[in-house]
Amino acid sequence: MGLACALALARQGLAVRLLGPRNVLPPPVPDAYCPRVYALSQASRDLLDRLGAWSLLDAQRLCAVEAMEIYGDADGVLSLSAWQDAQHAMAWIVESSEIERALQQAVQVLGIPWVVDHFASWAKDSGGRGDLSRDGSGGSILTAGGQTLQADLLVGADGARSPVRQAAGITHEYTPYGDMGVVAHLDIERPHQNRAFQWFTGDAVFAMLPLPDSADGPQASLVWSLREGRAREWLAMSPTAQDSFFSARALAITGGRLGKLGLRTRPQGFSLSLERSTLVAPGVALVGDAAHRVHPLAGQGLNLGLADTQVLVDVLQHRESYRSVGDERVLARYRRARAQPVWAMSLVTHGLHRLFGVDCAPVAWARNAGMRVIDDLPFIKRRLIQAAAGR
Repeated sequence: MGLACALALARQGLAVRLLGPRNVLPPPVPDAYCPRVYALSQASRDLLDRLGAWSLLDAQRLCAVEAMEIYGDADGVLSLSAWQDAQHAMAWIVESSEIERALQQAVQVLGIPWVVDHFASWAKDSGGRGDLSRDGSGGSILTAGGQTLQADLLVGADGARSPVRQAAGITHEYTPYGDMGVVAHLDIERPHQNRAFQWFTGDAVFAMLPLPDSADGPQASLVWSLREGRAREWLAMSPTAQDSFFSARALAITGGRLGKLGLRTRPQGFSLSLERSTLVAPGVALVGDAAHRVHPLAGQGLNLGLADTQVLVDVLQHRESYRSVGDERVLARYRRARAQPVWAMSLVTHGLHRLFGVDCAPVAWARNAGMRVIDDLPFIKRRLIQAAAGR
């Protein structure tokens, strides 16, 4: 998020500096994929393209999602396909490491200064120090290494535990789900045909994202959201026990839709939560996980963050000439512009999580019946595909 935001701001002619450690990425290895992958929407792809990063990605390591199958916990099924909205793809599956590698290269090409240090504290100045400051909205950043940096605007793109958010005193709400997201790559028996799959099982959400075929055959990326206690038990097992537990549960959940499923990589877990913040403070704005987190069942976390970047850049670009980039009125426009989209995505993901977590026969019948009804309504399916594309 920090790399993308720095690129977007620099391309608007603003003087930008990056502050943070520089992640040294090992060269990509054929058939070895980063454990964490993202489903990028069309809007996110367009942004990366404008930033000069999309063309730097290795096309052979990308996988288009052309269709999606969603299964309820009974007989509910919803099938979505890009062709239903005359699109080539609903999303693109991209490794986290490869996005970061491309963005680092684009930052280097653009010559953006990078202070390889850690953020320590922020103090608002009585008057701005940067060339663009008009209104005293600037501040001083102290790094862990003892450097002092002046900025009219500090953008916190430093993750869910954001030190910038804490230092700026930005209000933050945290609601744990009691679930853990477990990710791994899988060997699958049958070709995925560029389809993503998702099963709601009442107490869990089991999703598979398509990956390029390996030398061993077709593969997919697993994102399994399940109760934290059960997830930790699984992660603590020996590799042999992990494989046995997964094979049995996966076959029962998927009904053999893709044949036998086997762990290609060791599973890794992360706790899930719903988080929201007020996004801004005088001279400070948050983007990405520092600003908000939603349940991963819709795969929209990174897309929300990249949309933050696009909106922040648009707001700064269209500010009045007499206002600085850290002006409270300018940042309030950013907060208002992001409030509805973030709230809507939070409502959808949280609502689906709660809906499929209710163990009640009438509710189970209603949610599965609702899926069947939607599956028969092309205009609603087109709207869902457009939403997935970020349009």
